[in-house]
Amino acid sequence: MRCSLIVIVLRTVISLGIVLLTVPGLRAQAAGGTSSSSNVSLPGPQNPFLGSAPEGKVTSDILQIDFKGAIDRGLRNNLGLLLASDQSQIARGEKWKQLSELLPNMSVHGQEDVQTTSLAALGLKPSVFHAPLPTVVGPYNYFDLRANLSQSIFNFKSLEKERAAAESVKAAQFSYKDAREMVVLAVGNSYLQAIAASARVETTEAQVKSAQALFNKASDQQKAGLTPAIDALRSQVELQTRQQQLIVARNDLAKLKLNVARIIGLPPGQEFVLTEKAPYQALTALTVDAYLQRAYASRADYQASLAQVRSAELSRKSAAAGRYPSIDVNANFGDIGVTPSQSNGTWQVNGGITIPIFAGNRVHGDVLQADAQLKQARSQLGDLRGRIDYEVRTALLDLNAAAEQVEVARSSVDLAEQALAQSEDRFSAGVADNLEVVQAQESVASAHESYIQSLYFHNLSKVELAHAIGNAEDGVKRFLKGNQ
Repeated sequence: MRCSLIVIVLRTVISLGIVLLTVPGLRAQAAGGTSSSSNVSLPGPQNPFLGSAPEGKVTSDILQIDFKGAIDRGLRNNLGLLLASDQSQIARGEKWKQLSELLPNMSVHGQEDVQTTSLAALGLKPSVFHAPLPTVVGPYNYFDLRANLSQSIFNFKSLEKERAAAESVKAAQFSYKDAREMVVLAVGNSYLQAIAASARVETTEAQVKSAQALFNKASDQQKAGLTPAIDALRSQVELQTRQQQLIVARNDLAKLKLNVARIIGLPPGQEFVLTEKAPYQALTALTVDAYLQRAYASRADYQASLAQVRSAELSRKSAAAGRYPSIDVNANFGDIGVTPSQSNGTWQVNGGITIPIFAGNRVHGDVLQADAQLKQARSQLGDLRGRIDYEVRTALLDLNAAAEQVEVARSSVDLAEQALAQSEDRFSAGVADNLEVVQAQESVASAHESYIQSLYFHNLSKVELAHAIGNAEDGVKRFLKGNQ
């Protein structure tokens, strides 16, 4: 049960972390451009999937990191995965502890005792029948070297505990696999955000150049007396607005690259570049039922939850077995005597049966607790099955909507750039002022921002779909290329 609760907490934390990582992009989209975010660090537990144990030392080289390389580094160094590995080891240790109750227990004990005894302390009088007795007798020796063996012949409670621990190990192994899936989700989201920010910087740089050209032309025409001063002022405001957005975009990119470095475990201060560009490949989705069948068969968290239910069922049987008799055998063999040279071999074997009669309702209390844990495990399994259905359907809806947004945004970029070219021609011909050009530049900037955001959401939807069906580690690379 503890392992299942840990998995639920970790999945909730990573989901919240991804939402928080996405907020700057959503805010930028709403503003029609880039926007810097001021994050305040509040005390509280860190999302382990947003941290890592840094690998290696800082080098002077600039690392080239593609999407696959980022995922591979994350799967080696991400903190959430390292913690999940530790939980799996804890579960294996618990299994061995329960197994030890069924295996023979052997020990060797040796002792040599030299002592004196006070007869007076034992209450003996100094003389008996007028015969004097010593106050203290000794010293005398006592030696015993003995091997002990104990073996449980039949203990149904210990047997069921060991079987329950074995199921917990399986659940921990599935949880570790699920943690790998969540690392891919976290790395994929951060990488896609960073390359979206990089594309935003490139488009903003182009907009700065366009605004600079407009300002230069308006200034020249003002000096020549062809346009009023308001045109030059208007174009200067537009230029400075684009320059400010470029500063914000570069700052956001730098921070998002830091997020990538933290998640994949780069050493602090290591310079690197992300070699991937924002890709777009249409993905022909399968039916919902086909994806659901994959999810129920492949989702590691679902398999872990099934194993937790089986473990809880066995734990319930173990609790009820507290009413059953148990049979044990104990044996020992060794030498005993005054000294090792004056000792004799002795041995003893005894077997016994223990039949519980009354234990103060302890077994009843154990059964009540086991019933509650079993009910919780089954409820969590039912909830998880419904959540998988929700996540698969949501990912498909997002994927289809994002694909449509990409097509619309791409068309909007073409139309906005055509409108900008025509407005620039009209301004150059003197038939319109530069207000029309400035408005067209705003439309181009907004169209590019919408296109970048739609690409990001489309690719993120692919990552989320791969995670929803339990195939993120292998499937996300194929999905981004448009392959099933």
